[in-house]
Amino acid sequence: MKSVSLTAFPRSQVRRRGVKQVRAQGRIPAVIYGRQAPAQPLEILELDLKRMIHHSVTENILIDLEVSGDARPRRLALLQEAQHHPLSGNILHVDLHEVAEDEKVIVSVPVEALGESVGVKGGGILEHIMFKVKVRALPRDLPEIIEVDVSHLDINQSLHLGDIPTPPRCELVGDKKLVVLSIAAPVTEAEEAAAAAAEGEAPAEPEVLREKKGEEEEGAEAGGKTAAAGKAPAAGAKGAAPADAKAPAGGAKGAEKSTAKGAEKAPAKGADKKK
Repeated sequence: MKSVSLTAFPRSQVRRRGVKQVRAQGRIPAVIYGRQAPAQPLEILELDLKRMIHHSVTENILIDLEVSGDARPRRLALLQEAQHHPLSGNILHVDLHEVAEDEKVIVSVPVEALGESVGVKGGGILEHIMFKVKVRALPRDLPEIIEVDVSHLDINQSLHLGDIPTPPRCELVGDKKLVVLSIAAPVTEAEEAAAAAAEGEAPAEPEVLREKKGEEEEGAEAGGKTAAAGKAPAAGAKGAAPADAKAPAGGAKGAEKSTAKGAEKAPAKGADKKK
């Protein structure tokens, strides 16, 4: 890995208000963590830092750092982390990790797939299981990126960590059986529908509706029977009561009229005959 020259300045402002003042002056607050020395606050020109990151292929940047006014004119450091604003994307803070020329370090290196695989040509899907792998090497031997040829991979075939060609003077760290890249078979619409049905998402709502409908029908039937039972005796009573009441009333009037007429006619006839 090639190193990039960068100049930094000691920073005395470490509180929140002081950090804002540093950014207002066009500088980015930074911290370098030493191997055997305590962490030192620094500030770097924003334009220099942006230019360095813009021209870098990867996030792993090896820096020949020069700290203005420091007893050690040069330090070898790795860019450990750059914090960005979530909306504007501007750099807010930088962490640097000091390393030694003759000591191996472990960093995460991006993996890039090269070529079009046989499986992808047949309709398969290339899946990145691991976007980065850990590499142990001397700082200047670290690769910026690891390129892997996937043209020979067919559907349902995978590329493991142990299958990746090791860069010169480097060692891959981790379980060699870990899957880095794979070619997945295409998923058909029928398989998607079967998977959705297996999860039980679709039939849940219709079952609830059917149960509710059955309860409503049972309630309607019970209500109809109750209404019919209540109406029958009421109608019968209404029809029977007037009939029973009118019959004796009419009979009594007829009897009274006939009796009165007979009584009036009988004595009148007898009296006429005696005279």
